[in-house]
This record gives sequence, C-alpha cells and structure tokens, in this order.
Amino acid sequence: QVQLVESGGGLVQPGVSLRLSCAGAGGTFITKTMGWFRQAPGKEREFVAGINWSGRNPYYADSVKGRFTIARDNARNTVYLQMNSLKPEDTAIYYCAASSIGDGTVTIATLYHYWGQGTQVTVSK
Repeated sequence: QVQLVESGGGLVQPGVSLRLSCAGAGGTFITKTMGWFRQAPGKEREFVAGINWSGRNPYYADSVKGRFTIARDNARNTVYLQMNSLKPEDTAIYYCAASSIGDGTVTIATLYHYWGQGTQVTVSK
C-alpha cells in the first residue's frame, strides 16, 4: 500500500510559522511530482504548492506566494511545506499528494493518485 505520512500541523497565532512534513512510509517512495493541497469546511480542495523530482521551479497558488515554500529531500523520502506569516485564512486541513506526472505544473487534484491523511492547521488569536 502506498502510504504518505504527514506531520507538523497545529494551532498557531497569526504571523508565526509552521513546517509541514510528508514522508513515504512502509516502502513507499515519494513520486516524480509532489503537491500540497488544503481544504476548509464547505469549500473546494485548493492547490497550494507543487514540486517536481529535481526540486527546480516549484510553483504556488497566488494566495501563498512569498509566504510558503515547498521543498523535497529525496534521500530522506520527504517533502516539506514551510509556511511563514500565517493568516487566519490559511486555516484548513492540509494534504500531501503524489502524482506520476514528471514534468510541468501539476495543479489539478485529480492528477494526484495518492494522498496523505491530512493535518489540521489552525491560525487564530
């Protein structure tokens, strides 16, 4: 079974930082393209960030550009999402996802076939 294990979520105040991690487990290796999505209650799942195998040219939703950074460490079989300057509107469940697509910008959820369990990020005073 493909297994992606997420960690790092929590309850924080506006303006602080969190770092999410997503690791392949049980023999699962992170794939050519990895992405982060988020979903708030009653809203559609939203693309946040994506990264290809090489780590070159990561790409982001406009709402998080300049604040969030996606990175990967293939040797550690892990992808990260560094979230700075968090805002209340960042509150959501954050999901790690894996796609077999190797090139280009992959921002559509249906192109990701494997998903982590989700980790809650709550930004509130």
